[in-house]
Amino acid sequence: MDKLRILLVDDHEIVRKGFRLLIEVDPDVSVVGEADNGDDALAKFQELKPDLVVMDISIPGLNGLEATKKLCKIDPQINILVLTRHEDIGYLKTLIEAGAKGYILKQSASEELIRAVRAVAEGKSYLDTALTEKVFGGYVNRSSSLRGENKADITEREEEVLRLTAWGYSNKEIGARLDISFKTVETHKANAMRKLDLRNRIDIVRFALLQGWLQDN
Repeated sequence: MDKLRILLVDDHEIVRKGFRLLIEVDPDVSVVGEADNGDDALAKFQELKPDLVVMDISIPGLNGLEATKKLCKIDPQINILVLTRHEDIGYLKTLIEAGAKGYILKQSASEELIRAVRAVAEGKSYLDTALTEKVFGGYVNRSSSLRGENKADITEREEEVLRLTAWGYSNKEIGARLDISFKTVETHKANAMRKLDLRNRIDIVRFALLQGWLQDN
């Protein structure tokens, strides 16, 4: 089995060293490169082709958000886990919209950090459990559909597509897994989002959290 290869982006050397020591206890994981700014992160990613990029937000040059956007343009299938101290939901929303698949706090327990690394490296979504309540708080009052009261309105196939979208799979990957066309995936997703009043990927991830789908994967 090949090792999980990680590129670590953080401008504090002590953080990078601590993270490396933490995750490399697992013999199946290896930090293959480090960067202390956004521009260097782009160069190292293209050179090393890691399985996962762990990205801090506050880095010199290109910040974590801009670096994430550029990396996602270079490789739309890239797996990026944001590692930060910021608990503001605004950061979470912006980074997920930019293409990050996971968001984990630096102050979280080491066990959760490892879970996040493994989940995002597999292309799945991961949200720090400390942020779940905040996500719910901004959501449960908006619409009954977000609490799942109208969940029966969507078909089984529409639910499958939403689940896979929340887990971080692209439309192309979903089509391959379900043996349906790219166009059909888009149609199922659009229909489900309309029925449930979901407006974007953030809504889908939050709905998935409320349904417990991100704990199922």
